[in-house]
Amino acid sequence: MKVLLSWLREFAPVEGPPEGIAEELSDLGLAVEDMVTFAEAPAGIVVARVAGLRPHPDADRIQLVDVDAGDGEPRQVCCGAFNMSVGDLVPLATVGTTMPGGLEIRRRKMRGRLSEGMLCSAAELDMGSDAEGIMILPADLEPGDDLTAALGVAGDVLFDLEVNPNRPDALSVVGVARDLAARRGVPFELPEVRVETSGAPAGESASVEILAPDLCGRFSVRLLRNAPGARTPPRLARRLLALGMRPINFVVDISNYVMLEIGQPSHAFDAALVPDGLLRVRRADDGEQVETLDGVRRTLSAGDGVIADASDVAIGIAGVMGGASTEISAETEVVLLEAAWWNPPDIARTSRRLGLRSEASARFEAGVDPEIAPWALERFAELAAAGGVTLAPELVQAHGDVPSRRPVRVRTGRVNALLGTALTAGEMRACLEPIGFEIVPARAEPTAASPRSYPGEVWDVTVPSWRPDSSTEIDVIEEVGRLWSYSRIARTVSKSPHPGGLTDRQRARRRVHEALAGFGLMEAMPLPFLAPGDLERCGLPPDGITVTNPLVAEESVMRTSLRPGLLKSVAYNAARRQPGVALFEIGHVHWPGDGELPDEGDHVAVALAGREAPAAAALWERLRRAIPFVPTDVRNEATAGLHPTRSAVLVAGGEMVGVLGEIDPAVAEAFGIGERVAWLECDLARLLESHVDSPGYRPPSRYPSSDVDLAFVLGDAVPAAAVGTALRRAAGDTLVSLHLFDVFRDAERLGPDRRSVAWRLRLQSADRTLTDAEVGEIRAACITAATTAGATLRE
Repeated sequence: MKVLLSWLREFAPVEGPPEGIAEELSDLGLAVEDMVTFAEAPAGIVVARVAGLRPHPDADRIQLVDVDAGDGEPRQVCCGAFNMSVGDLVPLATVGTTMPGGLEIRRRKMRGRLSEGMLCSAAELDMGSDAEGIMILPADLEPGDDLTAALGVAGDVLFDLEVNPNRPDALSVVGVARDLAARRGVPFELPEVRVETSGAPAGESASVEILAPDLCGRFSVRLLRNAPGARTPPRLARRLLALGMRPINFVVDISNYVMLEIGQPSHAFDAALVPDGLLRVRRADDGEQVETLDGVRRTLSAGDGVIADASDVAIGIAGVMGGASTEISAETEVVLLEAAWWNPPDIARTSRRLGLRSEASARFEAGVDPEIAPWALERFAELAAAGGVTLAPELVQAHGDVPSRRPVRVRTGRVNALLGTALTAGEMRACLEPIGFEIVPARAEPTAASPRSYPGEVWDVTVPSWRPDSSTEIDVIEEVGRLWSYSRIARTVSKSPHPGGLTDRQRARRRVHEALAGFGLMEAMPLPFLAPGDLERCGLPPDGITVTNPLVAEESVMRTSLRPGLLKSVAYNAARRQPGVALFEIGHVHWPGDGELPDEGDHVAVALAGREAPAAAALWERLRRAIPFVPTDVRNEATAGLHPTRSAVLVAGGEMVGVLGEIDPAVAEAFGIGERVAWLECDLARLLESHVDSPGYRPPSRYPSSDVDLAFVLGDAVPAAAVGTALRRAAGDTLVSLHLFDVFRDAERLGPDRRSVAWRLRLQSADRTLTDAEVGEIRAACITAATTAGATLRE
């Protein structure tokens, strides 16, 4: 949207430097993308009329233009632009002129043809940003006139604004001026329209029907007489030209001027071409055709809107473009001028489907003021009166469905809560009332529709008809913030009432990951899908769930254990001369459930290539000390897929929660692994069921420690882990470490099915040196506890 500063000042006394005004407009949400100050054209640039156009015989991109500069001597100018026609008025830089960029115009030849001057674009004259073609001047100027004096725009400022789709009111000079006046606290006034009427009432020769009230909420018509021969007032033509609109003819120019000024598009029909003067609004028939003003015959669909005549023939596309059959011309004497309110979604759909977008359709899509049409028609008539056009008495109009204007309940406390301000009710009124919002105290407290209560006053705010975008409390709050100025609101970082964080289970899972990585293990991430037969090769039951639509057949079974993936990783490394790898994985496993969906668990597994079963047991002890799992016992027990005499199960609460030991040699061979592999796999979810955070830092003792070696004879039915647990409990807090360092079998000395197992206990107090008597007491307690667990002290 482009606006002139001089035009804004007709509605509000906006003073001050243009740069400050541009900053205020941007702060109001109307970002100034460009600002152009119209400078005086250099001396020597005059108005010239195009007398003839000829192609250059030796250049395809240059034409020869004959111009009349008012002195009766035709001049030939070589020009690379092709946007002009014979009879157009254009700026001519005569020979000897120095352009704003410093270029001196000289008489010279271009491809063998003499050029006496230069035809100028708006950009070359510093009168706009259009550099695509020659600047076409208003038709009321005289050839030979000085350009600056003729245009009368020197010193004016053009603001090119970015208007968001939710601000239809800002697509007009009036809307921009209203915002500026409200921000500055200066009066804003719409001029009083004064127009005289004469002749027979319009209702005697014109009528209106609305057959689609959901499409058209209001259709207003005024009748104008004595239109032929009228010329566009120079001031209007100059403003249209400055805003990038080429003057066309008297009626179209005034229609465009009013649209830019107040945001209401209008369309003129030649009354002589409208049978019985009837204009009918209806929906189009599917496949119906109409030729538009651009000469294109367009096919409509049943959802489009049209304006039809008394014969029900479509003569225009509602809200998009008029029809060629009723276009005004130089012979038009009587004009039917219409201004309407169209349902925005309907216009948007039609415009997009037809690929036809106009200045009018852009405003109708955003939503024009449904109450301004009569005033816009009178404003048109007032401007047209300068050309001798007279206005017939009586406004002819029909009504359809117009959006209702229900008051919006606004709470002062919520305004401040959302904006981060401490505005008073008076300050809020000062923001809203100057832009047309009506505010009265609410008659009742907020209902269940707004359950949260806020301190302060509650208001009923009536939104003005030109602001269809404001329909809820938050919309009104946005207007308060916009007019108060967001730059005046202190910048703060909002604090979330629900800060994010990890659950206890997530923190514990991460600690397991950190602990294993800290032990020097490398994390592996095998695919979660297995090939058929992988579970059997691991010695596990083949009860994996088969995927019905796998990407490849080799990945069609959901794993029930992490063992196949890690063993494949060990084999992969061994095949590439990387034996002895230590890998771990934390991941999900799946198995058939009782319902339609499978059950899912979170497992942790460790594979220690080149190691034996005791390495897995030692790793478990280190992990158990690092992470406070639920109390767990280790029981010697043969486990599928593990070595039958070098395997154990982890039991918690009477249920198995994991296995450890050594991979069965047959399984290792099936995977092509030629070394022993220690194995540990646990149900991590079960181990963390009663997880609590680890105790805080415990400083190491400064006092000396004492080592006690104990050897016990155990039957094969007595698990070494059970004796170890008994020793640990008996030693209590003084136990720093417990290490199983020897296993010995001798049938002659120990008896059949018996073995000798030796532990080393390191005892240390945190606050004193343990005496020999204290160490002896702890040793005796440990022997008693081991004996109770089924062990016999070896002498």
